[in-house]
Amino acid sequence: MALASENAYRDERAGDVEVQTRILAATVTAALSFNDRASASEYLAALSASPEFEAAGVYDGSGALFASYTAGGMAPMQQTAEPPGHHFDGDHLTVTVMVMQDGRAIGSVSLRTQMEPFARRAERYVGMALLLAMTLLIVLVLGAAQAALTRANHDLAERARDLSAANRALNAEIAEREKVEAALRQSQKMEAMGQLTGGIAHDFNNLLQALASCLQLVGRRAKEPSIQPLLETGQQAIDRGAKLVQQLMAFARRQTLRPEPMDVRDRLLGMADLLTRAIRADITLETQVEPGLWPVEVDPTQFELAILNLAVNARDAMPEGGRLRVTARNRPADGASGDLVQVTVSDTGTGMEPEVKARVFEPFFTTKEVGKGSGLGLAQVYGFTRQSSGRVEIDSAPGQGTAVSLFLPRTVKPVAAPAKERALDTARGAGRRLLLVEDDPIVGSMVAAALDEMGYAVLRAGNAEEALGLLNDRALRIDILFSDVVMPGAMNGIDLAHTARRLRPGLPVVLTTGYSEDIARIDGVRVLPKPYRVGELAELLEAALAADGAGVRVR
Repeated sequence: MALASENAYRDERAGDVEVQTRILAATVTAALSFNDRASASEYLAALSASPEFEAAGVYDGSGALFASYTAGGMAPMQQTAEPPGHHFDGDHLTVTVMVMQDGRAIGSVSLRTQMEPFARRAERYVGMALLLAMTLLIVLVLGAAQAALTRANHDLAERARDLSAANRALNAEIAEREKVEAALRQSQKMEAMGQLTGGIAHDFNNLLQALASCLQLVGRRAKEPSIQPLLETGQQAIDRGAKLVQQLMAFARRQTLRPEPMDVRDRLLGMADLLTRAIRADITLETQVEPGLWPVEVDPTQFELAILNLAVNARDAMPEGGRLRVTARNRPADGASGDLVQVTVSDTGTGMEPEVKARVFEPFFTTKEVGKGSGLGLAQVYGFTRQSSGRVEIDSAPGQGTAVSLFLPRTVKPVAAPAKERALDTARGAGRRLLLVEDDPIVGSMVAAALDEMGYAVLRAGNAEEALGLLNDRALRIDILFSDVVMPGAMNGIDLAHTARRLRPGLPVVLTTGYSEDIARIDGVRVLPKPYRVGELAELLEAALAADGAGVRVR
């Protein structure tokens, strides 16, 4: 009887703890799927309301500890997951279940609790044994057992009520998490599309760079005045292409922003003429800025581009005319976020259906006719806002217009006065030997020709390995290294820069990339984004030479 009672108790206890463990496993499924340690820790911390639980742990698919909870004075969970099932260790019970998603295991959850002390259970077992030997004590033993059972039933009823309330709360939390998961899946889809557009933008930048260098060289050599308008038209087309690439990179969040403290009021008021030209005469423009508007730290060019994109979209949504309103106001911290500046562009246009509103931030998605829009305007707004540590919200309904709000973090940094441009000395390269590393032969030829006109003696290499061969030749003097970042082969431009500075300490290095400046951040190395103009290249090379001792003149 004692053995049967002990087994029954252990089975019942194991069953109760397994139910709680499975509920906990269902709760942390989303956290494991999205690698959200903070959410998993919050769910485990809720176990502190039940003193019976000593410790709990969430393990990832490899069995490593992902998140844990330990009650005061108790031993922590192991660093590696135990096999699924029930594990008894004296008066301690540990239950481990797998966390399943779409029919596959993505991790496990272990929950440890303290069972009723064995000495307490032994009292009942001894009473049963004495029942067979001492008939006189049977009533007393049964009475004590009944009292203990009544107390246990009362405790179980209380726990059942608590568990029921916890289950309801967990179900509500699971429903909320499902909504969050849907939003995260949408975000992942947009991130994947962003990676694709970022790669396309990199290749497109190389093409633009070759065209820009070619046109600038032709412009410097052509003497016929009638050619100049054609060259200017070609350069305008390249600038438009570069703007399109910036929009792609901004959506993909590969575009390196140049944030600086900015006065939103001055920037919006200064854009009034630009916005007026961007909309039609039958649309009224209103700009309302709250007095004492806080500054923000963003890329001014990308900010203006975002507002312009929103204004153009609003214009196209009002074919019969209407009102375009640009407002800006302060949003003090509400606990969930810090101080924000809200910039809203709203219109009185046709509005959006729910299915259109759900996709407006996707790249190349547009409801306009072919040739009327690229589908990148709102994608640029989305990418710029996210890169600026802010968020974007859209409020729209059919026939009720659309309002798009940018929420940008407030900055306490002072807004600097506009910097004055200094004259460019294009003769700085006279007598300098420059090592040009560029894998694209067309871009390399055009850039080499431009550098030659600046007075540089140009050495060319098609990849990092060829460049290392020249750098290792100690008899060959090199005053400055100018290299692309993304190149075929085992080494890229970043690796080459590190190796070159080790082989030739103090060698000025300038890198260029058509992808993202962030991947080329090296202390003391300047980065020039593609496509660039010859003047920009000359100025950056001049600055690099001046900062590193101006090199040695070629004899």
